[in-house]
Amino acid sequence: MKRNRITLSSVDDYNKLFGLPTHHPLVTVVDLKQATKAVNHVDIAYGLYALFLKNGTNCTLRYGRREYDYQEGTVVSFAPGQVVGVDMDVVVTAPDVIGLLFHPDLIFDTPLGANIGKYTFFDYTQMEALHLSQEERELFIDCLSKIKKETEHPVDRHSAGLISSNIQLLLDYLFRFYDRQFITRHKVN
Repeated sequence: MKRNRITLSSVDDYNKLFGLPTHHPLVTVVDLKQATKAVNHVDIAYGLYALFLKNGTNCTLRYGRREYDYQEGTVVSFAPGQVVGVDMDVVVTAPDVIGLLFHPDLIFDTPLGANIGKYTFFDYTQMEALHLSQEERELFIDCLSKIKKETEHPVDRHSAGLISSNIQLLLDYLFRFYDRQFITRHKVN
């Protein structure tokens, strides 16, 4: 079967792909249960940073030739320049997935932009999803809610800084959660 390749250069590209509205040109909080379109058997070339909390396992994600290790209730992350294959056994138009996508221009010349490299879960070699506890999921969702509210607010001179700060807060929490996950697994092994 021939695979289509989709390049996501902007937030609007992603939202159009799934039939979602765009409220801000550089950042979006998505709830794919609201999607009106589905994609399947595609390779997605990301030009954006993306984080998704997947509440189901109805698709397979591939990095290169290997499958992404994730289960229900995990966070997967992608960075600009990465290509991810998406395959579903049964096409689901509105999967139970929430997430955040943001363009690198949003964090240009911000503290987050200066430190984005420390968030190693965006690394292409990182093949393991982040498994969240219920409390960690609630923090993830709370951070997304704050970012979403700000994207729906009319843009002013404070918008970019507030959005970037809230994204950095979310990434700092995820960094903590990854550390916890790998410390726990190291002790078990």
